[in-house]
Amino acid sequence: MISRSLQRALAAMTLGALTLVPIAANADNGGIGFWLPGTMGSLSAVPGQPGMSYTFQYIHLDSAAGGGKALQNNANIVAGLRAKADVGVFLPTYTFATPVLGGQLTIGAATVPGNIGVDINATLAGPRGNTVSGAAFDNRVTWGDVYYIGELKWNFGVNNFMTYVFGNVPSGTYDSTRLANISPGFVSVDTGAGYTYLNPKTGQEFSVVAGFSFNGTNSAVDYRNGIDFHADFAASQFIGKSVHTGLVGYVYQQVTGDSGTGAKLGDNKGTAIGIGPQIGFFFPAWQGYTGYLNLRGYADVYTENRPTSATFMATVSFSPTAPEQPTPRGPRHVK
Repeated sequence: MISRSLQRALAAMTLGALTLVPIAANADNGGIGFWLPGTMGSLSAVPGQPGMSYTFQYIHLDSAAGGGKALQNNANIVAGLRAKADVGVFLPTYTFATPVLGGQLTIGAATVPGNIGVDINATLAGPRGNTVSGAAFDNRVTWGDVYYIGELKWNFGVNNFMTYVFGNVPSGTYDSTRLANISPGFVSVDTGAGYTYLNPKTGQEFSVVAGFSFNGTNSAVDYRNGIDFHADFAASQFIGKSVHTGLVGYVYQQVTGDSGTGAKLGDNKGTAIGIGPQIGFFFPAWQGYTGYLNLRGYADVYTENRPTSATFMATVSFSPTAPEQPTPRGPRHVK
């Protein structure tokens, strides 16, 4: 059973399980899809408390594609790709007290510094059709784009609903001549909806968030990623008053083909299914704030036209604590 104090803490963690980093992962040109699978986790649709919240996150990503799988990286067709990334995220958000369409509005923006390294065994075709062989390696410490998010959330007892819009503002750090990029090199908007079941009596929780990424054209290589569908899910059981543990996973499917003169592999529609464990901890922070630590990992169990990836995410969030409810008192009798 979840205590009343923990129920208030849960409501405070509006973005405690959120990731906002589409780093080099598993999709489209260069192994870069706008949405990083696993972005949304447990409690994603639970409304929070009004005020400022702060999320800090570390992400480690390891992607690999064997020499028999040809992928496109910018204008090159490459084989034997291996990419590793270590990225930090700082995401401040603000939740409004005044309802919007009967729900709770939260807005935020994230900045993303990090390190990425890309190693390939061979370049099969260069930008002008030249055949090139030999290994290559590129490593960068750089900044990603600025990412923004807006969310609306509603609560109806154990049922919670949300809708969101997520997009990027290019930072100018994308370089089409480099193998390693954190920025995708194009403007995208992702939108979708989610649901969280949270039962305080049993301590059971289930969340699912699904959406579509609509991608602009990478003008440097005349390549436009197709529309991508994604669904992130999480299920957990509370153990005691402040700890929950369970499973997380995702399904990622490109629903329309890539386009542009730079799309040398045609439609190149990709698929990925991943799953892994998670554990979360609530803890008291400074006055008026509740802390939350979430650790989760994903491993691809099926991929098509994409590298196979393993991802680890560590998230620490601080959000306003809900005010204590006064103890009900009976009527005072005056003699």
